[in-house]
Amino acid sequence: MASSASVSPAAASHHRLLLPCSPRRLPRPRPRPRPRLLRSARPRLVACHADTLLPSSSPAAAAAACASTASANGFSDWLREHGLPPGKVAILDRPVPCFREGKDLPLHYVAAGQDLEAGDVAFEVPMSLVVTLERVLGDESVAELLTTNKLSELACLALYLMYEKKQGQDSFWYPYIKELDRQRGRGQLAVESPLLWTESELNYLKGSPIKDEVVARDEGIRREYNELDTLWFMAGSLFQQYPFDIPTEAFPFEIFKQAFVAVQSCVVHLQKVSLARRFALVPLGPPLLTYKSNCKAMLTAVGDSVRLVVDRPYKAGEPIIVWCGPQPNSRLLLNYGFIDEDNPYDRIVIEASLNIEDPQFQEKRMVAQRNGKLAIQNFHVSPCTERAVLDQLVGYLESRLADYPTTLDEDDAMLADGNLEPKKEVATRLVRLEKKLLHGCLQAANEFINDLPDHTVSPCPAPFAPELK
Repeated sequence: MASSASVSPAAASHHRLLLPCSPRRLPRPRPRPRPRLLRSARPRLVACHADTLLPSSSPAAAAAACASTASANGFSDWLREHGLPPGKVAILDRPVPCFREGKDLPLHYVAAGQDLEAGDVAFEVPMSLVVTLERVLGDESVAELLTTNKLSELACLALYLMYEKKQGQDSFWYPYIKELDRQRGRGQLAVESPLLWTESELNYLKGSPIKDEVVARDEGIRREYNELDTLWFMAGSLFQQYPFDIPTEAFPFEIFKQAFVAVQSCVVHLQKVSLARRFALVPLGPPLLTYKSNCKAMLTAVGDSVRLVVDRPYKAGEPIIVWCGPQPNSRLLLNYGFIDEDNPYDRIVIEASLNIEDPQFQEKRMVAQRNGKLAIQNFHVSPCTERAVLDQLVGYLESRLADYPTTLDEDDAMLADGNLEPKKEVATRLVRLEKKLLHGCLQAANEFINDLPDHTVSPCPAPFAPELK
């Protein structure tokens, strides 16, 4: 049975691995010369950002690490050497719109290596090259225990890759980790998740509820960091191969967060697989693939491999597109560092809550609960009540729009200028889409008010109206 990658994984059958589950028994590749840099019209400079999974110990080491990750050839060779069947894709360069004096290397992306038709298998990655909790922990029961307790799959996968990177070229996953370092969790717009933005960069999102989401997600990652030593002690057989300190002593929080965000940006959610396989890191998968919200192609687990069947024709050199799941743009930016202008799942959230100071709070709460359980519920609405509700909604929407420091017209002008640095550009696109949704709601509410039969009716007094936020 085939299984698909999506946002809502479900457990099902267990598949056999091509290699043993215990990572310490994985074959170690022989040392080979560092790969040559890819040839490109863009000048290659060794200066770059710090590594994602683990920082280098010195600027010189960082420069050497950047130079060693400049070529996709070593990564492709590693895949072929360890069982990747011939496919129909190529790894190409995507220029980075960087404002760091042109010192950023281009990102890699998976493109059609030849003309493709809808239904073609673009590539198939054997499970021996896929990182899952089943591979990391070697024991499905331990994986289930950890992920139903205080540690997420992402935290476990991030910690595993951090320790693997400390082993350098002795690690089986060395070429894959180099590729993840090169991408640094950046999506197709060459932007990291706001979880890694500075305070001044987060101000680009002023007025957007995503700023609170960033704070909440950061707190969640910190809670998981504080539980990392639990994984060390529960999966002791796994970590016997690593001559390093326990997690919270080996890695400071900021380094763990970088690794967590990098894993978050490239993890694939497989459906109809066992719990220990549902979160997978797939070479040739994200972030090398391009996400779109209106695409149907998904990475699919078929037997002992993960396969991608394209849903549309491609010309050679065009980026391969996959579905990112039914996620709003705020979630796409938070998870993957990009937004989709044509996202049919984009939305804003308006939360209505009863006022706990209301003397009739309990009675209203019971009515709300009953309404949630019934298929049909009758409400007696008077003209003054309807006007009061619409007036409250209009006031709320206007206050939401007033929280943004710029208007829609100002956003359009900044984007049309074309000189925004990448993070500010993606932030401006996000808040612009949020404002368009709010303006649409405001227009609809005003139209409802205009359609009321009697405009002489004053809104009903509502000292304990539901609170909108």
